[in-house]
Amino acid sequence: MAVMTGLSGNEIYCMRLKGLSPGDIVIGNSVYSIGVVGNVGSGLKTLMGGEVDQITSLIRDGREQSYTRMVNEAERRGGVGITGVSNELVQQTGNIEFLSIGSCVHQDGAKAEKLGFSTSADGQELYCQMDAGFRPVKFVFGNVAYSIGVGGGVMGSLRGMARGEVKEFSEVFNSTRHLALTRIAQEAANLGANAVVGIRTNIIPFHGMQEMLMLGTASWHPSLPPEASRFPITSDLTNEEMWNLINIGYMPLRLLLGVSIYSVGVVGGISASLKGLVRGEISELTSLIYEARENAIYRLSSEAEAIGADDVVGIKTYVYHLGNNMIEFMAVGTAVKKLEGLTTLSPQLPPQAVMRDKITLVNIADGVMARNLNAGK
Repeated sequence: MAVMTGLSGNEIYCMRLKGLSPGDIVIGNSVYSIGVVGNVGSGLKTLMGGEVDQITSLIRDGREQSYTRMVNEAERRGGVGITGVSNELVQQTGNIEFLSIGSCVHQDGAKAEKLGFSTSADGQELYCQMDAGFRPVKFVFGNVAYSIGVGGGVMGSLRGMARGEVKEFSEVFNSTRHLALTRIAQEAANLGANAVVGIRTNIIPFHGMQEMLMLGTASWHPSLPPEASRFPITSDLTNEEMWNLINIGYMPLRLLLGVSIYSVGVVGGISASLKGLVRGEISELTSLIYEARENAIYRLSSEAEAIGADDVVGIKTYVYHLGNNMIEFMAVGTAVKKLEGLTTLSPQLPPQAVMRDKITLVNIADGVMARNLNAGK
């Protein structure tokens, strides 16, 4: 039968360079009732906010079940690996579907009895990982379901009277955000890997709470020190970025997160509202937002210094409104360090490893056209 693969032409080319050929798309899913989730989560919100353990476990179980079913299908098809693994949470009417999708790859036409690896990287990204010296082991994820908490409204209202950082909330959110990172690294360590690369982070709304999800590939690199087997390195650099850094001798050390929760305060809110009536800068908010960003980035700097990093690269900042005049500022980056003798297997990447595939189907039927097509029905 013809191979039905999700790999593009560029991905197939890159996989061929590593001795791999395309296989079929593989899928695994698991459907849960929203009623079950609602009953579990209804009484679990804490006064201070933070992780809701039972919901974290429930979501993790659903994700793992769909992943296992996908792997079983890949093994039945004789795949040596699965590339481009996604692990999605699809909220349907009355149900939640956990969905894992990837594409098998084969090696020299041989049929494997057991899956050799799985990875969140697509074919192009996997080429970059492998050429940078990483051997993929397994698709891994770390998640945490969390709530601002019923006390968040009370404390937020009280703290919202004053302008500045709400340190209690900063500590709660900082520790909660790091849980997902700790868990994905621990899963890699349990597998005997010494790195988690290509990490992608998603924050997903979920029934009055949120899930922070990190997806990546547990991998092994021979140049990492022995202690990395107990505390794997983590990186959210794209695989192309990582290849470029390793090519010039820099190894990722750790994905860093810095979180600070700030209140604009009642006075600041009133003042900003009044100034908003006229044209010009709202200096109170300008200085507060600047201070909050600097605080979040300072946390990255402190953590990088503590682990002996040379630089922190790829820093991105995010702002989230929490209500009660409070705002979360989060800075994310990857700490790196220069290692002697470190380089890539190839002197340069092939163009096919960095060329982006064009979208060849655009569906606008959900918009105006759909309404026109269904007019009068």
